[in-house]
Amino acid sequence: MWPSGQRAGLDPASWDALAGSCFYSSSAWLEFCGRDPSGVVGAVHAEAGGGMAAVPVADIGSEPMEYYRWHELLAGYGLPAPAPAGLLVGPRRGYQTHLLASPGVAPQQAAGLLLDRLLQLRDEVGAGLPRPGSCIAMYVTTPDVIALRRAGVRTVPVLLDADAWIPVPDGGWNAWLAGLPRGRRWNARHEAKLFREAGYTVTRTTLLESYSMLAPVWAPNQVRYGHPADVDVLTEKLRVQAEAMGSAAQVLLCRRGDDDPVGFCLFYQWRDTVFMRIAGFDYARLRGVAEYFNVSCYAHVERAPETGIRQIHAGIKSIEAKALRGARLRPLWLLDLSDDSLLLGHDEAIRRHNSSRYQELSGSSPAVHAAMDHQEWLPFCDQAS
Repeated sequence: MWPSGQRAGLDPASWDALAGSCFYSSSAWLEFCGRDPSGVVGAVHAEAGGGMAAVPVADIGSEPMEYYRWHELLAGYGLPAPAPAGLLVGPRRGYQTHLLASPGVAPQQAAGLLLDRLLQLRDEVGAGLPRPGSCIAMYVTTPDVIALRRAGVRTVPVLLDADAWIPVPDGGWNAWLAGLPRGRRWNARHEAKLFREAGYTVTRTTLLESYSMLAPVWAPNQVRYGHPADVDVLTEKLRVQAEAMGSAAQVLLCRRGDDDPVGFCLFYQWRDTVFMRIAGFDYARLRGVAEYFNVSCYAHVERAPETGIRQIHAGIKSIEAKALRGARLRPLWLLDLSDDSLLLGHDEAIRRHNSSRYQELSGSSPAVHAAMDHQEWLPFCDQAS
């Protein structure tokens, strides 16, 4: 585990160089995750031939974030559910886990060095318990899953979700439109035109400057998806993130005239990628002109020549709408690293789950099927897929 301001013995700049393009493994984001009182955040690292391999971790006593409760997720899939407490491999938030390695350190080499240390740490944090806690990597990409399995992990990964990435070519808006099929190109142009005609404007600010006005706009989204929507609580969550992330936390505000915002998008630009975090809209005040995509996607594409972005990480959920706007869809996996995992011996059931979920997504629409990088999905499905 690391003290504040230091990770694996590295200063923030050196750690961020190791993290590379992985924003959710960056020093600032991990520092923010470390403010959550429900788990101690740290990192595991290993020297490797003059280089280094590392991965963020968290000692989980109880996990308040719905999509990180591995015990509930696995039980819901009808699979054996390891203990809810233990070592989470990966950041506490963001739905992105990557094994980090210096140039020249091969993925399997990094995975092998880290695996030994992860299992040792799992035993240390579980000392005194009747049975060691879990050691679960969540929201792992296919290449890292393959590297970990080649390094000795025996369990089959469990498919969690689809991850959407929208590429932005050189040339911004017009070049991006040109890459869409004709019908979708017309639709995007039409949505942008209606948005302008409705009198909307989009302005950029920071979360520090705007967090106090955002919670009333965010609350309707929370209600829509069955989450608590206390404005004071939401305001405090935004304040904490603003304080932790500073000017890196950027916001696009959607307004009509001088009215209060009817929508917003909280995002981070890291290297050449925009990482979407929160979008909130006051549905009762919207005009029904694709406000969400105008603010969270089109506005970024239009500004790409100025900001230098080359892709938008649009995250999980609502994948068909994102696929219709050019997103590529990659799988994210749960992998139990424990050498005594309850999932051992259940390969067939896991592969059936993976196949069922893959087929459900692939068959949901032609746009989704075309957007999936199928070679990343199929290695852990059953043969019938």
